Parts: sequence; structure tokens; C-alpha cells
Amino acid sequence: MRFGRLGQLKHGYNAMTTRESDMLMDIGYQEMDENEIVEFEDPLQETAFVITTGDVEICWNGKKELMHRESLLDENPYCLHVPHGVKVVVKALKKSELLIQKTLNDRDFEPVFYRPKDVQANVFGGGVWQGTAERTVRTIFDYDNAPYSNMVNGEVIMTPGCWTGYTPHNHPQPEVYTYKVDRPQGFGCAFIGDNVFKIEDNTWSEISGGYMHPQCAAPGYAIWYSWMIRHLDGDPWKKTRNDLPEHTWLLEPDADSKIWQPHKK
Repeated sequence: MRFGRLGQLKHGYNAMTTRESDMLMDIGYQEMDENEIVEFEDPLQETAFVITTGDVEICWNGKKELMHRESLLDENPYCLHVPHGVKVVVKALKKSELLIQKTLNDRDFEPVFYRPKDVQANVFGGGVWQGTAERTVRTIFDYDNAPYSNMVNGEVIMTPGCWTGYTPHNHPQPEVYTYKVDRPQGFGCAFIGDNVFKIEDNTWSEISGGYMHPQCAAPGYAIWYSWMIRHLDGDPWKKTRNDLPEHTWLLEPDADSKIWQPHKK
């Protein structure tokens, strides 16, 4: 269990987690200047490249695609997912940023280029608990569409003033959240077990298996975060969710009628 702060990102690679930790994943941001070219090739690890801002040309196995993003909140992402041993060349067409996720995987699979239309996006929580847990959940790949991978990659948009990861739950697989806030002064809070941390721009959570991990955004501030899960050997994350029993009353059909509301005069 760990909470980290990157602050202002520097040019080049900004590391967060490593595969030597119990997260089992190398995760970081790659900051690129206009016209900069960076090559990636990992002989042991599969890699996912998700654009967070900017415009890049990305090449692999003789193929070339463009990745573009202006808004984390309003646009689904582009993502390239490759197995170990594939050389990827990225050229920034303007100042750009990529989120890079890696983990060990000796399987060979065909690289997959995900466009925004390929990303599943759903709004959850809008009709329950007085709307206090409304959020947008995007899934780029998970066990359902990429069973050959040892990773899961997606995004969540926290509606201002609302909670995500709710009801409080856990799962045995490690998970990493990395956060972006829509205004420099914006903030929220991240629970990891019984510990609470202040979410700010470019912070991240390392969530070991078994720890509950709800999050919330302060009113007035929208928060984007990437959620990245590492499958365990013989125990992949298949939307695994163990709701904490003391909070399961919130899942009952009449839960809203049991929640206190202020009297209206």
C-alpha cells in the first residue's frame, strides 16, 4: 500500500510503480517535446501506450497510426497494446504525454490498436444514493476482450462531488490508480484500507490485494484516473469484486429510502 506524488512532470519518463513491487507492473508517464522521437522495446514485458494529451505518430511492425487527445474528461483514449519483443517508435507531432503500463508476459499475441470508438464507456451510479456515486467508467481492455494479457487498463471520470469505487470493495489482484484534476487547485481523497490520502494532479495509489479503495472528488472539481490491474497467476481479474459486508445494505433495492435526507421547508 502506497500513495505517491509526482508533482510537475519532467521531460522524459516519470516513473510511478515498478514490477519489483507488489504491483507487479512498471507504470509511468512519458513526456515528449514536439518532433521528439522515442523508441520502446521490452524483451520480457507486454506494454500498453495510452495517450493522455497531444498528438503522436506511433509505429510498430510496419504499421503506423496517429493518436490524438485534447480532453481527458470528454474523449475516449487511443491505446496501443503490444506483446514482449515488439519495437514501438513514437514521434510527438506537438508536446505530448503518454501513460505507459508494462508487466511480464511470455505469451505472444497480435498487437492491438484501440481507437476511441473501441473503448467501452458507461455511466454508473446516476440513479442511486441521491446521485452521489455517479461516474463514467471506460474499459480499454480486460479479461473479456484480451484474455492473453496479464493486465487490465481503463479510465474513470469522477463527477465533481461524487464517489467512485463504491460501495467499498476489494479484490486480490493489485491495482494502480493515477490521477489528473481538471483545475490546478482541485483535489479529492483516496482511501486505501483505513488510510486516506489527498488526491492532487499527478498523484497515484498503489492498492495491494485485499485493501478497499473508494475515492471521491471535491465539489467543483472533476478528476480523471487511470485504473490498471495486474492479473494474478491462476486468478485473473474477471470484474472480481468483494463488497465489504457492512456496506452491502446500500445494494438493497430500497436503500435510498433508508438514507437520511435534509428536511425541505
